[in-house]
Order: sequence, then C-alpha cells, then structure tokens
Amino acid sequence: MRTPEQILAAEAAQLDFSRSMSYGDYLHLDQILGAQVPLSPDHNEMLFIVQHQTSELWMKLMLHELQAAMACVASDELGSAFKMLARVSKIMEQLVHAWDVLATMTPPEYSAIRPYLANSSGFQSAQYRCIEFALGNKNAAMLKPHAHRPDLLEQVQAALVAPSLYDQALRLLARRGIAVPESHTERDWSHAYGASPAVEAAWLVVYRNPREHWDLYQLGEELTDLEDAFRLWRFRHVTTVERVIGFKRGTGGTGGVSYLRKMLDVVLFPEIWTLRTSL
Repeated sequence: MRTPEQILAAEAAQLDFSRSMSYGDYLHLDQILGAQVPLSPDHNEMLFIVQHQTSELWMKLMLHELQAAMACVASDELGSAFKMLARVSKIMEQLVHAWDVLATMTPPEYSAIRPYLANSSGFQSAQYRCIEFALGNKNAAMLKPHAHRPDLLEQVQAALVAPSLYDQALRLLARRGIAVPESHTERDWSHAYGASPAVEAAWLVVYRNPREHWDLYQLGEELTDLEDAFRLWRFRHVTTVERVIGFKRGTGGTGGVSYLRKMLDVVLFPEIWTLRTSL
C-alpha cells in the first residue's frame, strides 16, 4: 500500500508544469527571494533584511485592509469593516512577534552591519507612515523623509490630508444622530486629532446603551483591540532597539530609543480609553 507521500509524488509526476502557471510564478518568488542583497560580509545581515522586508509585506496588507475598512465605515457597512479591522489587529500580532526574531541579534552582530546601512532607517518607511496617518497620528513634518521620492511623497501626502479611521468613526456616530461636535466631523484632516469631552460624551451614549447601539459599540471595541495591538508593537519595538543598540542615535538621525519611548505616549483613539473611567 502506497503512502500519502508516494501517491502525491505520483500525481505530481503526471502534471506538466511547463504549460501552466506554477507556485513560484504566481507568487513571483524569483523576484522576492532575489531581493535580499546583503552589503556587509556579516552572516547576520540576512536576518536584518528579511525582518524588515517581511514587515513591509505585512504592512502592505495592513494598509490594504485599513483603507478598505475606512471606506466601509464611511458607507455604513460595519459588518465588512469589523472583519477587516479584526484582520488588521491580527497582522499587528504578527509584527509584534517578528521583534522576537530580530531580538536574537546581539549588539556586536548589529555593530558589524551598522556602517553599511548609511542613513537608511525604518523611520523612512512610507508604508508605516501611511499606517500612522490612517490611524490618526498626523504630523506634516513626517513628509520630509520622503521628499526625495515624489511617488512615495504623494502617497504619504494623500494619507495625511484624508480622514483617519477614527475621523470616519466619529462621522458615523454623527450620522446616526449621536451628538459629535462639528469641530471633530468637519476639520482640516492633516492636523493631529485633539481629544474632546464632547466626543467622550458621544461614545458614552453608545457604551451606556450597547444593545441599542450594538454595531457602534462593536466598532468601539474593534478600535480598542487595534490600538491595544499597536501599543504592544511599539513597546516591543523600543525594547528590541534598546536591547540591540542601547541608546545610540538611530541610523535615520532620530534619537533612537528616546524617540521611540515618546511614541509610547501617543494615544490614537483617546476617548475610547477615557470613557471607561466614566462608566
């Protein structure tokens, strides 16, 4: 009697891969697997490259889901938005665990490749900046690292001036008849969001009557899940950087750990968190 592996091998032997698209063709694996080009002679640079390239792939999917979720919230299609936002939170979990792999790089190992990095830095990731802007952490100064690439600058600029996920959520509350100040539903979207007691009061209407506003209540909890996951990512980021490079300045010119620690204090959806004290 043949084993499952033998059966599978026999079936595969009968297929003609020369006439159809293969697994590698579909995924463009030649291009993807050929994109790791270490500049140093050090063995550990491959880890550094793969870590950041795979993170960029996850961020590409995250942006794909975030942009679709925002469109769904804007059109009151919350069922679809919940599915997408739940996926974004799971992607964040993947990115959190990715730091565990990079943390296996020791300070001497990183020091061996650092001179070859020049000024390149994750600080310059256009996709990450678009994610930050989509989640409401707007800062026009963050356009500068992309000024040398007009195509990337255009993408980041578009994310800066567009309503964030939280902006769309507040506009939805207003459309549902819940009192949200106009200052938070019609404003210059390129400016950083400012917390408001009136917005907290609007969310409290939802959270004090979850059965009456069930989908809005669920939206609030999806936002909570997302920021929870994002906070974990930021914490693992700063911890890994401190573990690997200490308090050296970042290759992109930032303060390194000191800059990342400041980011831990950024709250994306403030009223979603402060309302809990008032319940």
